[in-house]
Amino acid sequence: MGVPALFRWLSNKYPKIISSVIEELPYEVDGEEIPVDTTKPNPNGEEIDNLYLDMNGIVHPCTHPEGRPPPENEQEMMLEIFKYTDRVMNMVRPRKLLMIAVDGVAPRAKMNQQRARRFRSAQEARENDQKKEEFQKLLDRQNAAKGIKKDEDIEEQVIKKTWDSNVITPGTPFMDILAASLRYWIAYKLNTDPAWEKLKIIISDATVPGEGEHKIMNFIRSQRQDPNHDPNTRHVLYGLDADLIMLGLATHEPHFRVLREDVFFQESKPRTCRLCGQTGHKAEECRGEAKEKSGEFDEKHKAVTRKPFIWLSVSILREYLAAELHVPQQRFPFDLERALDDWVFMCFFVGNDFLPHLPSLDIRENAIDTLISLWRENIPLMDGYVTRDGIVNFKHAQLILTGLGKQEKSIFQRRRQAEERKAANEKRRREEDEMRKDQSRKRRRDSPTYDNSETQSTPPSKSRKQGDGFIASTNIDLITPSRGHLSKEARELTHSLVASRGAVYKANIANKSAAAALKSQLMKGKIENSDALEPSNGTSAEEETAAEDSERISPSVLGKGKAEEPKEDDADTGTPGRDSPVAATSTKETPAKDPNEPPPDTVRLWEDGYTERYYEQKFHVDPSDTTFRHKVARAYAEGLQWVLLYYMQGCPSWTWYYPYHYAPFAADFTELDGMNVHFEKGKPFRPFEQLMGVLPAASNHAIPEVFHDLMSDPNSEIIDFYPEDFPVDLNGKKFAWQGVILLPFIDETRLLAAMEKKYPLLSVDENARNTIGRDVLLIADQHPLYQELVGNFFSKKQGASKYKLNMRSSGGLAGEVERDDNYIPHSSLYAPYDVNMPPIDEDRSVMVHYEIPKSAHLHKSMILRGVQFPSPALDQGDINAVKSKSRFGGRGGGYPRNGSRGGHMNHHNNGGRLNTNERPNPFAAHLDPSFVPPPLVGGAGGWAPPIGGPASYSRGPPPPPRGGGADFYTPPHGYNNPHSYNQRGGYAYPPRDQPGHYNQPGQYSQRDHYEGPQGGYRGNDRSRGGYSEQNRNTYPRGRY
Repeated sequence: MGVPALFRWLSNKYPKIISSVIEELPYEVDGEEIPVDTTKPNPNGEEIDNLYLDMNGIVHPCTHPEGRPPPENEQEMMLEIFKYTDRVMNMVRPRKLLMIAVDGVAPRAKMNQQRARRFRSAQEARENDQKKEEFQKLLDRQNAAKGIKKDEDIEEQVIKKTWDSNVITPGTPFMDILAASLRYWIAYKLNTDPAWEKLKIIISDATVPGEGEHKIMNFIRSQRQDPNHDPNTRHVLYGLDADLIMLGLATHEPHFRVLREDVFFQESKPRTCRLCGQTGHKAEECRGEAKEKSGEFDEKHKAVTRKPFIWLSVSILREYLAAELHVPQQRFPFDLERALDDWVFMCFFVGNDFLPHLPSLDIRENAIDTLISLWRENIPLMDGYVTRDGIVNFKHAQLILTGLGKQEKSIFQRRRQAEERKAANEKRRREEDEMRKDQSRKRRRDSPTYDNSETQSTPPSKSRKQGDGFIASTNIDLITPSRGHLSKEARELTHSLVASRGAVYKANIANKSAAAALKSQLMKGKIENSDALEPSNGTSAEEETAAEDSERISPSVLGKGKAEEPKEDDADTGTPGRDSPVAATSTKETPAKDPNEPPPDTVRLWEDGYTERYYEQKFHVDPSDTTFRHKVARAYAEGLQWVLLYYMQGCPSWTWYYPYHYAPFAADFTELDGMNVHFEKGKPFRPFEQLMGVLPAASNHAIPEVFHDLMSDPNSEIIDFYPEDFPVDLNGKKFAWQGVILLPFIDETRLLAAMEKKYPLLSVDENARNTIGRDVLLIADQHPLYQELVGNFFSKKQGASKYKLNMRSSGGLAGEVERDDNYIPHSSLYAPYDVNMPPIDEDRSVMVHYEIPKSAHLHKSMILRGVQFPSPALDQGDINAVKSKSRFGGRGGGYPRNGSRGGHMNHHNNGGRLNTNERPNPFAAHLDPSFVPPPLVGGAGGWAPPIGGPASYSRGPPPPPRGGGADFYTPPHGYNNPHSYNQRGGYAYPPRDQPGHYNQPGQYSQRDHYEGPQGGYRGNDRSRGGYSEQNRNTYPRGRY
């Protein structure tokens, strides 16, 4: 999900949530590899019950990896996927269940982001192919000049087109083969690996609608609703998306971990010299010595280091948040589960895959801390939490947005100041680097061992920016520097040489031997697809990164341009307001006069009038049209409700989407408490309809041929959906990949009408790929459930067509299964590809269709009865540190909870100055003297200082004691309360299936918290106003 840098922010703020995975590796004996024995206890010290694989987080890095050559073909890709999955299984060693979830058709709200990524990916692939063609021309020219015959192997690799990662989309032949390959490989493991004998495996492939991680969440919620569910089930979720952390919190399962690659592992490697690229010395110490070659053309290199894995413990994160979110003076009992839902909701403002982030919020500026401060400040004003089981109380949300709106001006101004300081520091560092380089070159020239070998250079005017397909000239002036006084001409030429270091390097490569250089680069895997992994919803990263937190680099043919290397997770769509001109017909940015200077900003958020400029330039409306601003804000608020329901309950609407490219300002949210949000459930697109909605014409090879003319024929009725060139608003960024891609939104009615005419022309195989599929369940013949399923579906006396699973006899799995007519017991299985995988002569596993249990009720945000919490991982020092930061506002700021300038609520604290150990957030409103926090109402348990700035605080009355007594950590409500759960181990008296509405009689109580002897809802609420299919799409009007 698009919460840029969330993982890094979390791991820095809550360090104990991260731990390294202990991984046992295979070893060799007499040249034979001995696999890991996964039947032995888990070396990480805890046995895991269920493992869930967000499979797109495996498919992407296996099909177009970073740092090594990609697989030669799709057969090799499948083998890489098998190896990677097996490695994850060896680390986790689940004992009960493995669920493999591949992204299916996404909700319409996600398709807009997928469309932008895939259009950008197609253009990058086209640019890479052009660079390869330029290399081929260079190769031919140099070989002809030297009389060298063509190297057919090299030429074949050069002209080979970049593999289009856009085929990792439901409905393509690649995804069809992937599904068949996974079914074969799972059956192979069930038949051959003893560690798999007791496992249940669920495969939800791309034919099943829904994003992979959300299909997993639907499964977990469905199992929690069974009375026999084990509340101490230990879950591990693998994936690259940062939003898996929030999804883990939203399950309210305390034994939950997220497994992921350590995407910061590269940062721990030794840094290299900027001049020669070698390790072991700094640039100022460089002597320019040649690197020892490995291989004839330096094509040999060390094996790629296995990237380590890490755990992220959701249970420890819960401990941190329990301390941070506990507000002593709130007027209702503290409920950690409800507070966690509020925390997840606030993260949506900073970024997600469905809505652009608010202009004033950037996670790198500790935006989440700012929101937490606002939340803590307003909790005493509320009679309940902001959310409840996925439903937003907009009256409470309005308080937070109003508080943020009052800070926006100072946030923009301080952001500008920070940017100016950063630019000045970068300029100073560049100048210092140049001085050090000049001194280093002078020392080398004065050295008696200085090498006077010929050096080649290209004048700056002849060179082009690295990464733009530079072709070095072979007719370059030579220079032999003198050890003594240099003439004016020599000095000028030397300056040219220094200014064109990149050109010199390329020219040297070209003059040594184009073929040798090219072969070396090819062997190192430099020429590869630069498309970054779309996080499994499409990468985190989906986000345009290989992982929400991994580096996104667009390599050129010869190397990766350092100037274009985005830092970790800079894959967001930019911060609206730091605007730059929109490219009218191309995705390439217009080069600035100084490449080190940011593009010009025309919105100027730090200056008065920014609101009018923002709406005029971003939305192209009359800047005085306040009605339009409120319309945008309400659409955004509607989107917040959609996203929260999507995370907490499942997809509320397949057809809804946010119809703008930019977000409103926080100050534009007004009168939200009267909103009445209603979603039409709708139906998901069919696979080909999604392909036509998200793929560009350049990827039409992944779409049936009958649809090609709709994407390319100038007379096509929907040709406007497929522009070859499209505007990119750099939005304050330097490079196109960081900008906002301004593609037209798909008109669903027009698209489906145009496609409907083509459906009769599809082949049988194509029609099969365009259908909605079903999950499948596979088990080995050693599993206790095997005889039940075989006896019911494949014996002479067959039972019912659908068989309901009992969680006790099935080993912890609820749901219904149905015979799969494509499965033949004890048949032979062969790999879909002709790869080095043996056939299964007699398949002893069984495969059936699987359907998760359905519920007419909302999934409740609560801990189930019988949970045994793990031992606390935080000590009192950790808790005190978290509470201290939240008390002061910390670096994240927001406005202060008590007193002046974020100080303790103590009138003897020197006017409320910050403790010297607290580093103030430059974006916090409490540093803006003009900002006045909203007064607290009577009875809220707080104290409002008189208006007039910090100087007037001393003239006010002394503050009364804090409500709620001493500010110490108390256990979350319900953790040790035997009345919080019912006697069956499930939910406490789930509401009956009653038609109705949340704001009708039988609704949640006004105090908005759980109470009552059974730990359910208040009074008769447990039997009235329940959530049913009749009312599942109608949501509250402002209050409960």
